This record gives sequence, C-alpha cells and structure tokens, in this order.
Amino acid sequence: MAAATDPATTSAFITNDAVVMGLLAVTLGAIFWTSSRPSGFWKSFYTYVPALLLCYLVPAIYNSIGLIDGNASGLYPMARDYLLPSALVLLCIAIDLGAIVRLGPKAVVMFLTGTLGVMLGAVVSFSVMGLVHPETVAGDTWRGMTTVAGSWIGGGANQAAMKEVFEVEENLFGQFIAVDVLVANVWMAVLLFLAARSEVFDRWTGADTSAIDDMKRRIEAYQAEHSRNPSLADLMVILAVGLGATGLSHFLADPLVAWLESLPFADALADYSLTSTFFWMVVFATTLGLLMSFTRARTLEGAGASKVGSAMLYVLVATIGMHMDIGALLDKPGLFALGLIWIAVHGGLLLLVAKLIRAPLFFMAVGSQANVGGAASAPVVASAFHPALAPVGVLLAVLGYALGTYCAYLTGQLLRIIAT
Repeated sequence: MAAATDPATTSAFITNDAVVMGLLAVTLGAIFWTSSRPSGFWKSFYTYVPALLLCYLVPAIYNSIGLIDGNASGLYPMARDYLLPSALVLLCIAIDLGAIVRLGPKAVVMFLTGTLGVMLGAVVSFSVMGLVHPETVAGDTWRGMTTVAGSWIGGGANQAAMKEVFEVEENLFGQFIAVDVLVANVWMAVLLFLAARSEVFDRWTGADTSAIDDMKRRIEAYQAEHSRNPSLADLMVILAVGLGATGLSHFLADPLVAWLESLPFADALADYSLTSTFFWMVVFATTLGLLMSFTRARTLEGAGASKVGSAMLYVLVATIGMHMDIGALLDKPGLFALGLIWIAVHGGLLLLVAKLIRAPLFFMAVGSQANVGGAASAPVVASAFHPALAPVGVLLAVLGYALGTYCAYLTGQLLRIIAT
C-alpha cells in the first residue's frame, strides 16, 4: 500500500474519515438491504450483478469521481490491521472438523481436489498465457494472481491478506477483483446448471447418493440444537474473541519479526515474506481461530460469530474499493482469458476425480464452490440440491478460510519461481 496522501492536499469533496466511514457504512447497508429483497427489481438486478462486486465498485466510483480520496484516508490500514485478522478468527472458529469427516471421505476429497485445482490452475494458466500472450503475464501479474488464489481457496479475508503479503499494487488488484468476480460467477452458473441434472451426472460417475439423505438429517438436527438468537453477552464475547485474538496476534508477530530480521539469512527470508509482520499476524490469527474451533468457543457460531466476522470483512472490502481506479479494469483484457483457463483446469480436475472415485455431483459442486465462491455462494449451490444442505456449503467454505492463507501463499511462491 502506497503512503497515504496528505488530506490537506487532496481535492476530494469529503476528506474527513469519520464522514467517509459513515458513507461506506450507508453504502454497504443499502447494498445488503436491496440484495436481500425476495422479489421485484432488486431480485432481478442481483441475479446478474453480484453484491460483492458492488461492495468494491461503488466505493471505487466515489474515488474515481472525486467524492473521496482513498489514498488520503486512514480507514484501510485500520481495517487491514484490526478487522481482517478478527474476521479470520471468527470465520475459522466455526470449523467443525469432526462434522466434515462425518460427511464422508469423498466430500473432503472433492473439496481438497478443488483446492488443488485452484493451485494447479494458477500455474497452468500463467504458463499457457506466457506462451500465447506474454504481455498478459508480464511484470507483477503473478502478484495479482495470488489474491485470486486467496479468494478462490478461502475468501475475501484471505484475498486481502495476499494483497498485503505480496504487496499487490492497487490498480492490479482492481483488475484481478474483476477477473475473480466475473469468472467465479460464470463458474457458479455452470454448477447450478449441472445441479438441475444431477441424476444424469451421478449415473455417469456411478455414484452412491444414499449418504446425502443421512447428511440432511444430521444437518437439520445440528441446526435445531445450536442455533439461537444472540444476546448482548453473546455479541460481546464474540467481539472479545475476535479482537482479543487479533491483539495477541500483533503481540506475537512483532517480536518474532524482530528476531527473524536479526538472523544472518534475513534477506533470504524476506524474499518469501517471512519477515513481514502482516504475514505472521495473519498466520497467528488463522491458527488461533483453528485452535479455538476445538474448544467451547466454537459454540459462538450458533450466536452468529461468522456473521460478525463477515460484517468486519465487508467493511474491509469497501475500504479496499476506495483505492480502485475503474479505468484500469479495461487495461488488460487478457487477464480474463487467464482466469477462464484457470477455472477450466480447476473444473477439469474435479470432473476427473469425481469419475475416478464415483463421487456424487453434490460433493463436486459444493466442494468446488466452497473454494471458488466461499461461504457467500457455496450454500446457494448446496441448496440447489436441497435447502437443508445449505449449511454443508458453509461448513466446507469455512474450512477454505483456514486453508486459504497457507495454500495461496504456497501458490504465490510457485508463481514467483515461474515468473523469475
């Protein structure tokens, strides 16, 4: 992130961060309120325009027309350092590894295949475009791809984490946001198309779908047992866990980085972001969330821990959008071809493994969308099979949040090697 512009020298109409924060909050509220309408114009509008895209795009429009100046605002550093790690903690805390295991090995295999497909697709698409159209992958393009890997394996929090870890320039980040949203939604449409023809697919793979009915019964029982309306005490404990773990992550990261920088091979570590305070802060936050998922803290999910984490995440999304230059989205149309090759590798690997292990389409579709779409859209694909199965999408997507930081970082290092 470039140094902030002096607010006194900016020509933006609004320069007070308190006013900007209020504007962003109202904007997010309007987007989510309209996207939740069950019918009418807004229902049709959001069928074609993803709400997530608007959360980036509208603040970008504010910035582009001079209403605000993202570079002169201190909101993004605040959201990055406080809200992002808190969101990671609260999203990871919901993981029930035992429940995922009980879904059966094929569900987990297809999910992990989707993760591997994203990683492999990044390498293949970068290599192919390097041969077909080298200009598309020239320069720091590989850095931008790490943010898509973070998003497609985990979610927005992992995407933002990769942006910071690999120091992705704002305009390049904006271009890959467009690639991410467009390609991911095209793929989601493909999965929903297949869901309506699941019986044909399952006959082709020879899948045994009897376990799906058992999952429906388990999910309905889990919902009845754990869901509750959050009390004020619940919400305060959720904030305490998220912000407390964030504080601990900062506390642990600072001395660790100071020690690493004192080592004689610190320069080599720096090449892999291992002397980055932000990198270790994100790793600690993710790890703390995972550890707490094995404790009673996981029951906070019944009171909405992941929803609070998601709210924090969308504030971060809006502050990132403030730095986007909309015109830059059209500078590299070849990036969309790269994204299509990328997702084709992901989908092709899933089809191959589904056929080999005779996995039901449900496992393939939800395993894929839990990676590429995350907790926001995986339930949509899952509910296309049966409404009671929507939480399965959330369960696997939350696992993706945990893997996103680690696997996207590894993908970034592979791309770095190829690029150099």
